[in-house]
Amino acid sequence: MGHFNEQVYDIVKQIPAGRVASYGQVARMVGKPRNARFVGFALHSNPQPGIIPCHRVVFKDGSLAPGFAFGGPDAQRMLLEKEGILFLDDGRVDMEQCSWEIA
Repeated sequence: MGHFNEQVYDIVKQIPAGRVASYGQVARMVGKPRNARFVGFALHSNPQPGIIPCHRVVFKDGSLAPGFAFGGPDAQRMLLEKEGILFLDDGRVDMEQCSWEIA
């Protein structure tokens, strides 16, 4: 596992239940603001599902990942709903209410 992936996992582990971050936001926190796609690649190979909460990372508009590696977008939505994440009528996460910023 590369240094970038390790940094991504460290950031994602900090996202609390009931909050989400975008791929771009995680990339910026790692210091690679143009590497949102690579954040997705890292999360797709999550070595510790359940410990690294990759389901808490969504697109900047609140859309869920169509290729969510651990059961697809329905599984991702179910995990987020269990944590109290709010969804808009169109199926996107309510980013205004649920976005997380590192303290």
